[in-house]
Amino acid sequence: MMYEDMKSRVEHVVESGKVETAFIACDQFSCVFDLWTDKFTRHDHPTIIMVLQHNETEMMPNLIYVSREKSKVSPHHFKAGALNTLLRVSAVMTNSPIILTLDCDMYSNNPTTPLHALCYLSDPKINFDLGFVQFPQKFQGVNKNDIYASELKRPFDINTVGFDGLMGPVHMGTGCFFNRRAFYGPPTTLILPEIETFGPNRIADKPIKAQDILALAHDVAGCNYECNTNWGSKIGFRYGSLVEDYFTGFMLHCEGWRSIFCSPTKAAFYGDSPKCLTDVIGQQIRWSVGLLEVAFSRYNPLTYGIKPLSLLMSLGYCHYAFWPFWCIPLVVYGILPQVALIHGVSVFPKASDPWFWLYIILFLGGYAQDLSDFLLEGGTYRKWWNDQRMWMVRGLSSFFFGFTEFTLKTLNLSTQGYNVTSKSNDDNEQMKRYEQEIFDFGPSSSMFLPITTVAIMNLLAFMRGLYGIFTWGEGPVLELMLASFAVVNCLPIYEAMVLRIDDGKLPKRICFLAGLLSFVLTGSGYFFLK
Repeated sequence: MMYEDMKSRVEHVVESGKVETAFIACDQFSCVFDLWTDKFTRHDHPTIIMVLQHNETEMMPNLIYVSREKSKVSPHHFKAGALNTLLRVSAVMTNSPIILTLDCDMYSNNPTTPLHALCYLSDPKINFDLGFVQFPQKFQGVNKNDIYASELKRPFDINTVGFDGLMGPVHMGTGCFFNRRAFYGPPTTLILPEIETFGPNRIADKPIKAQDILALAHDVAGCNYECNTNWGSKIGFRYGSLVEDYFTGFMLHCEGWRSIFCSPTKAAFYGDSPKCLTDVIGQQIRWSVGLLEVAFSRYNPLTYGIKPLSLLMSLGYCHYAFWPFWCIPLVVYGILPQVALIHGVSVFPKASDPWFWLYIILFLGGYAQDLSDFLLEGGTYRKWWNDQRMWMVRGLSSFFFGFTEFTLKTLNLSTQGYNVTSKSNDDNEQMKRYEQEIFDFGPSSSMFLPITTVAIMNLLAFMRGLYGIFTWGEGPVLELMLASFAVVNCLPIYEAMVLRIDDGKLPKRICFLAGLLSFVLTGSGYFFLK
C-alpha cells in the first residue's frame, strides 16, 4: 500500500510538472519542494539537499538527499559530474575517508562486504597507495543461459583476475570502495581543492544540519562551482569521456594508485540487466563512444599510459580502449569470404595447401582457450556459446554504430547524447520472451541492419557452398566452414525474420533493406572478384 501510494504521487508529479502540497508525504519536506515549480525540469533546476536521517548518538547511518543544480547553459558532465558533486557535498558534511559508489539499480547482497574492503583499505602494509577495492558486477534476473551475455564474464571476471596480478582491476563504475585521498592527486603529492580546509584529511567537527554547513553544501553543488577549478581534470572523477569509470580508473593508475579485485564467494552486490536486445546494444554504443574518446585523446593508453604503467597494464587498458575497432575485422570476415564463396573464389588457403592447417589450429585453439577461461570462472557451455554469439552481434551493431557516432561527433556532424539504459521489467510480453530465451529485437531500429545483412549473406554463401561441394573439384573449404559457423550463430536472426509474429521480431523494413543490401554486395563482388 505504501509503495502504490508513493508510485501514484510520483506519477502525478511527473504529469503535472510540480509538487503540490497534498502530494508531499511529510511536512518536513515541504520547504524543499517549494523550490519545485512549473519551471523545475530535469535539465534546469536549483540545488536540493535534504538531511533525511541524522543521529549523532547511535550507530545509525546518515541519509542525505542531494540533487545538484542544473542549467541548460552549463555543462553537467553526466554521471562523472554527479559523482563529483557527491564528493564535495560529502566532504563538507562528513568527509568520510572511505567512499562506496553504487549504481541506482544495485543493492547489497552481502552484509560483510564493507569488512572485506576495509581489510585492504586499513592494512598499513598496502593502504599507502591503494586507491580502490573493486567488487565484480553480478546481476539478478538473468535467464538460464544468459542469451544477451549480460553477465559480461570476460571483462568483469576473467580479465579482472589478470589485471589483479598487475596494478589491479579497472574501475567498473559500481560496487567500488574508494580511498577518498585517491581523488586528490598521486599518493606522494596531495592536490588540495579550492577550499583547502575541506581536503581529504580534514576531520568534520560540525553537525551536518548546521546552517553554515548546509549553505556551503548547497554552494558546492551549484552548476557553476567547478569553473576554473581542478575538478574533473586533476581531482575527482575525470571528465572527457562517457565511460568515466574506465577513464578515472586509468588516470588513478597512471598517478601511481593501485587497486584490488575482491570477489567473495557470496556476491557483494546485485544489479539489474537489460531484458531487450535494443537496450543491450544501446548501452554498449554509449560505451563504445566513450572508449574511443579516450583512445583518440592525449590520454591514449598506448602513449600516455606506457610510461607510468607497465607494458602489460598499458596493453590491458588498450584492449578496452580499442574495443570498437573489432567492428572492422568482423565486417570483413562477415562479408568478404562469403561473397568470394558465392562466386567460387578462394580467399583462404585450399585444403591441399599446408597453410590450411594453420587456420584450423588457430581457429580451434583460440576458441578452446576462450571456452576453458569461461568454464574456469564458473560459466557453462551454453552461456559461453551465447557469449561468443553476442560478441558477433555487438561487433556488427554497438561497435559499428559507436564507431560511426564517434566519427560524426569528431567531425561536428552530430551532437553527443546520453540515454540511461532501460532495465525495467514492466513489459510482461518482453519478460516472457526473455525467460523463454527468445531474442527480442524491440521496435524498428537501423542498428540491426548490419547484422541482418551479414546473416543473409552467410546463408546465401552456405547454400552456394553446399551446392559447390558436388560441382567444384577442390572448393573453398575454409570459406564454407566460416559461413556454416556464422549461420549457426545467426539462427535467432533467421527465426526473427521469417518464423515469428510477436512484437519482438525483426521489422519487415529492416529485413527488406538487409536483403537489398545483400543483393548489392553480391553483385559488386562479381565485378571485383571475377
